[in-house]
Amino acid sequence: MNTAKLMTWMVVTTLAAGIAPLALATMASPAPVAGPVTPAASSPAVLTAASVNDAALTETVGDRAKGAAVLRAQILLDRARFSPGEIDAEYGSSMRRAIAAFQANNGLEASGIIDPATWAALNRDTAPVLSEVTISAEDVAGPFVDVPADMMEKSKLPALGYRSALEALGEKFHASPGLLQQLNPGKDLTKAGEQIIVPSVEPSIPMPVAAKVVVDKSDFSVSLVDAADKVIARYPASTGSEYDPLPVGEWTVKGVSKNPVFNYNPDLFWDANPAHAKAPIAPGPNNPVGVVWIDLSKEHYGIHGTPEPSKIGKTESHGCIRMTNWSAIVVAEAIKPGAPAILQE
Repeated sequence: MNTAKLMTWMVVTTLAAGIAPLALATMASPAPVAGPVTPAASSPAVLTAASVNDAALTETVGDRAKGAAVLRAQILLDRARFSPGEIDAEYGSSMRRAIAAFQANNGLEASGIIDPATWAALNRDTAPVLSEVTISAEDVAGPFVDVPADMMEKSKLPALGYRSALEALGEKFHASPGLLQQLNPGKDLTKAGEQIIVPSVEPSIPMPVAAKVVVDKSDFSVSLVDAADKVIARYPASTGSEYDPLPVGEWTVKGVSKNPVFNYNPDLFWDANPAHAKAPIAPGPNNPVGVVWIDLSKEHYGIHGTPEPSKIGKTESHGCIRMTNWSAIVVAEAIKPGAPAILQE
């Protein structure tokens, strides 16, 4: 979103997206995968910790596949820092691009489909991909907000928090609310003390040192690159539109603001409601730019979060680079002011 020309930034000490950690109970590790196992087409309709942790592959998996093998691959990609976007157990365009990038980074043919060699590379990470956690009182305490679509109505709210405990849990575990419900039939996801199954998305190794950030319009991505020019992390992104194109060029990172206030100016949006007026929009995960803004030296442009993770890489932006809130946080923490920001087609 072409938002820096709309905004003044206010930094607060903690991310609005932060919620109290859940107590984690590790489940049995899956057996190491030496080769092909269950096809996506025959993956169990009901997703369980056992079916996903032990999911295997017997044929290549590609577009429109869904089920346990796809879910396992999505979580392994997320942990390898080649994010498929919002985890939902369905093989879509963002997952295809993530697989292709992971393959290229691991010396494999960048086909975008999961073949036995790709499955074996992903499954070098043998930790469980689904685990049981206990919902804490803080997770369901709120306050939760009925967030209106209209910007003028948004401006009347004191904060733009989560709409529900389910939405907050989805962001914490990088998962669609629908997937959490599918994994936990009959469970009350608003109840403290409830034990639920969630994706285990913590990376297995520390983040290497990032030397620069690269935004690539051709595959809707934001990548962190090290000093040897190797991609160390890659995330899906929305990167502009016909009306507000990505400003291709070499820029620098000026700084990071957490929990920014969004100063809405309808004069700067080609599709704004003509009845709208300028107004500040309060911070929060459902703020138009999410929970973090990475300011670029190209005036009025930045990399930021979004209140709509399911749309990242699938819809256009107003010029800036939109990511899921959780991915934007990782990039903001990894990149330093003064680092190069390469925006390319």
